[in-house]
Amino acid sequence: MCGIVGVIGGREAAPLLLDALRRLEYRGYDSAGIATLVNGHIDRRRAEGKLINLSNALALTPLPGSTGIGHTRWATHGAPTENNAHPHGTARVSVVHNGIIENHAELREELEAAGQEFSTETDTETVAQLVDLHLKQGMPPIDAAGAAFRRLEGAYALAMIFSGHPELMVGAQNGAPLAVGFGEDEMFIGSDALALAPLTRRIAYLHDGDWTVVGRTGARFFNMEGNEIQREIKLTRQTGAAIGKGNFRHFMEKELHEHPAAIADTLHRMVSPSTRAVALPNLPFDLATFSRVSMSACGGAYFAALAGRQWIEEFARLPADIDVASEFRYRNPPLGAGTLGLLVSQSGETADALAALKYMHEQNVPVLSILNVPESTMARESDAVLETMAGPEIAVASTKAFTAQLTVLACLALAIGRARGTIDAAREAEMTDALLQVPAAAAWVLEHSAPIRALAARIAQARDVLYLGRGANYAIALEGALKLKEICYIHAEGYAAGEMKHGPIALIDRAVPVIAIVPSGPLFEKTASNVQEAAARGGQVIVFSDAVGAEKLRGIAAETIVLPSVDPFVAPILYAIPVQMLAYHVAVLKGTDVDQPRNLAKSVTVE
Repeated sequence: MCGIVGVIGGREAAPLLLDALRRLEYRGYDSAGIATLVNGHIDRRRAEGKLINLSNALALTPLPGSTGIGHTRWATHGAPTENNAHPHGTARVSVVHNGIIENHAELREELEAAGQEFSTETDTETVAQLVDLHLKQGMPPIDAAGAAFRRLEGAYALAMIFSGHPELMVGAQNGAPLAVGFGEDEMFIGSDALALAPLTRRIAYLHDGDWTVVGRTGARFFNMEGNEIQREIKLTRQTGAAIGKGNFRHFMEKELHEHPAAIADTLHRMVSPSTRAVALPNLPFDLATFSRVSMSACGGAYFAALAGRQWIEEFARLPADIDVASEFRYRNPPLGAGTLGLLVSQSGETADALAALKYMHEQNVPVLSILNVPESTMARESDAVLETMAGPEIAVASTKAFTAQLTVLACLALAIGRARGTIDAAREAEMTDALLQVPAAAAWVLEHSAPIRALAARIAQARDVLYLGRGANYAIALEGALKLKEICYIHAEGYAAGEMKHGPIALIDRAVPVIAIVPSGPLFEKTASNVQEAAARGGQVIVFSDAVGAEKLRGIAAETIVLPSVDPFVAPILYAIPVQMLAYHVAVLKGTDVDQPRNLAKSVTVE
């Protein structure tokens, strides 16, 4: 989950590296560092904590040189200290790394026996020491790097520079993404195109098992056996525009206010307003031919997929199962003929989701991925992609990407239903009309957020919070609880409302707020009865509903957040917004780091 970047050219490297690291800080912010070649020798600056600490260190002691590498860290092996911050290395080589070297202990023992002296607790230093040993034995840098790569086991993206070689940088990829950027008389390496966008739009992506030798005027690519291969240079859609908060206090606040646009832009790609029909981008398979859907995702994307499963089964009448991606391949599920693999991810780089994709392909299952980054590893390896038009998300806690995922899943369910003949054109038009009304309803919620801000003061005092929902809104209960845990550090759990009496009801007392997602619709009465059960036991029930539902629950709910009335089909998309907003306002009141909560990173590229 770390971010790495490299620069080789004629300009001062440190400012370029620092700017690229700012774009990569969502990948980790435990520590950061930069190494450059200064008069042929490796020099570096590192700092514990966020990137601003490294920026301050560079301001005090500038780092010259036009060739360098940089890193922002999410700690795996070794505490997040300055000593464990990347880059790691020796006088001969400096290395930055994203991933985990699984055989690092075995290699370390071997290298220490050969006389190599370690100074950190990290697995990454093993790579540097292995390359260093090869260099001491007389290998040229490129050969030393290639020999080291062949010894490594695990997931990694690597970049390294060498003392005395100012126009050489070597990179490698296996299970963690790496891109090479082509400039004018300068070259770049980065974890993703977003980091390189201000520097170049011409990008080549490595495949797993590739390594690359980068000079000032170009790059050569090799497979693990050392055979030269070709990798296509593409124009990235990412832009070099500055990513700022505008007039908002936090990126999360800004991204919350981008919900209406994210939903509308996604619908624009998925729905024809003139025919009121779903018009998915061309897919390389016929949706009518599948007899089953196997779904997998991580974190909030998993909750979106849970709602998607409800819609696919309810409207398309197609059986669907779902697993968290970290468990999927270990369950070793049988995926027979007629199965569609469906993955959901914001980044398209999540290690567990990529492993699920690989497993599906090993089972000869076509994979359709719902992604927010169309140039990601998952996009390149999937058979088809449906893009969420949310734009970049900088805050670690996902907001607008979540509602965009729900929007795509709703459209997909309708498309499968039409293909299978389980809904007719009139019903499809009715449901797409409901979808097209969501952006305006979302804007209304954002404009009338004062009750949510007021509610935050009560929730900020709680140690435990329960969220309840039924049907597709169960996923929204889970999302609300996750957000409260992520950015507010409050213990919260989401439950299917009917399950409350099977255990969680024992937790209810006056100190535990119970937040119920109860829009009007077919499941309202059932959920309302669960709300009454909680209130009867002294629970402080807070209801999220529309005007009709709020009126029916008056006298039961201690507090009510009234939302616009929408079709029950699209309620989960709309109701995701206020539960996210509530967590945001609670976090502000508690003074936590909203955009970069402790221990988290946005793109989880290690298992």
